[in-house]
Amino acid sequence: MDEEKYTLLREQMLREQLEPRNIDDPRVLQAFRKVPRHLFIQEEHRHLAYRDHPLPIGEDQTISQPYIVALMTQFLELQGDENVLEIGTGSGYQTAVLAELTDHVYTVERIQKLSLQAQKVLHNLGYKNISFKTGNGAAGWSDKGPFNGILVTAAAAAGVPSPLIKQLSPGGRLVIPVGDKFLQELRLIIKEKTGIREQRLCDCRFVPLIEKISDLN
Repeated sequence: MDEEKYTLLREQMLREQLEPRNIDDPRVLQAFRKVPRHLFIQEEHRHLAYRDHPLPIGEDQTISQPYIVALMTQFLELQGDENVLEIGTGSGYQTAVLAELTDHVYTVERIQKLSLQAQKVLHNLGYKNISFKTGNGAAGWSDKGPFNGILVTAAAAAGVPSPLIKQLSPGGRLVIPVGDKFLQELRLIIKEKTGIREQRLCDCRFVPLIEKISDLN
């Protein structure tokens, strides 16, 4: 499939999947229009890149459907000058979208193979405002914080990890799936002067956030 066809599929994705579901931030839509999602997907699945469902990326991980990526991104309300932390680099697609929208993205991935694959694609696309780390995402990246926005692409079974809340700057926004493999909900956490405010966004389905070694069993 040539690049012109992929461009048309991206426009169709915006028109049929994002805009009808109230993804209306012009900057978010432009990022989705620009980032070549198919390059972040294994070649055998590339023809499905712009469909309305998740896809496997190897190592028992997935790339989320475009709408969920857009929804989570839009709720960060990025203006362009923020430091953003992403937990779960995965394919690197969400990382690229964030890099289009903000000053710098710090992204953590526990699976080194996935991190290296994502780094290669993002480097080839010319992104220079991304820093990568392999390790425990639930611990965040404390020496690079605080962060104006934090986005987590794996479900925290025991609730929002406290290190992530601590690394959120005043006025900052955290979007995270919470729940076990049977029942999850996407939440927005806002750090206000008076404390933490939580908002339930929607039901969702993500791979689990690995918070300690015993969770791997």
